[in-house]
Amino acid sequence: MNDIDVKFMRLALQDARKGLGRTSPNPAVGAVITRKGKVIAKGYHRRAGLPHAEVEALNRLGNSFPGDTLYVTLEPCNHVGRTPPCTQAILKSGIRRVVVGMKDPNPMVAGMGCEFLRERGVEVLTGVLESECQKLNEDFLKFVTSKRPFIIAKSALTMDGWIATSSGQSKWVTNDKSREFVHRLRDRIDAVMVGIGTILADDPSLTTRLKRGKGRDPLRIVVDTHMRTPINAKVVKHNSSADTLIVTSERAAFENQHRFQAKGVSTLTCPTRAGRIDLAALMARLGEMSVMSLLVEGGASIIGTLLREKLIDKFYIFKAPKLLGGDDGIPMATGPGAKRMDESLILKEIKVRRFGDDILIRGYPAY
Repeated sequence: MNDIDVKFMRLALQDARKGLGRTSPNPAVGAVITRKGKVIAKGYHRRAGLPHAEVEALNRLGNSFPGDTLYVTLEPCNHVGRTPPCTQAILKSGIRRVVVGMKDPNPMVAGMGCEFLRERGVEVLTGVLESECQKLNEDFLKFVTSKRPFIIAKSALTMDGWIATSSGQSKWVTNDKSREFVHRLRDRIDAVMVGIGTILADDPSLTTRLKRGKGRDPLRIVVDTHMRTPINAKVVKHNSSADTLIVTSERAAFENQHRFQAKGVSTLTCPTRAGRIDLAALMARLGEMSVMSLLVEGGASIIGTLLREKLIDKFYIFKAPKLLGGDDGIPMATGPGAKRMDESLILKEIKVRRFGDDILIRGYPAY
């Protein structure tokens, strides 16, 4: 690996980011073709079913590229899916050198694309900016290795640690800039999930509202064991191309689901544990539905359960310069927590960002 390889892989990563939130259940991938140290074509995977990044870049030139170098953020596929194998297209093009960011994390195919090309005389270099490529597709990596969605927990807290007042009122803890960032998160994930408490307290629409109006709404999921969601809730009376899914118990669904089916709202029955939806079982069901990424926006009970069951993969915690000034607010998580400070969950790979006077802390749990 040299500086030139790093430079062009960074360009491939830039293109790959253009596909974030649009390729699920596929990864976001970028590709760059160079000739004598100059970029002659670029491409990225735009959506599942459309050409992969390598093929899109190759198609931009439409002829052979003997001696050229292809940079791609993910190992070229060597199997038939919705599209033909990228390895075949690479061989046909005459490209003699392929630089790969990360190998395919799917244990069924990992390394096969690189090995196929090497066996046919193509020089293959792997692991260039590997950690950056893996971070870009952290949701895909989790999904293909566990068949579970990558779970992001988002919370907005006052400076003294509350997500809402004692009456349940939480609009608004954070400022407009912070909320705009959350809408950009929604635009990039497959599903957003809240508990029935959030629906009853805030009546959110859970749609993506960006200033330029180009946002994509995720699947809206409400965890509602006893099916208490009001028939006139915004997630029911939604004006969106995305679906709403109410996760409930079998008995509650049997008694109430007809009311929501008439509104075009789907229900999903799930096992319960201690009188509440078994969230681990729910994650397995969502994986079967090809939900690759999930943004959990509350409430405190769901966040607490996910924490105790070690299901959260990433945290976005906003801190606003506000103080409720009492001890009766609603915390980020409810339920039993650590008894000792050294038993606390540690967050790693911390990054801090400012949105006006708000502070965003991003971190990964060190389970």
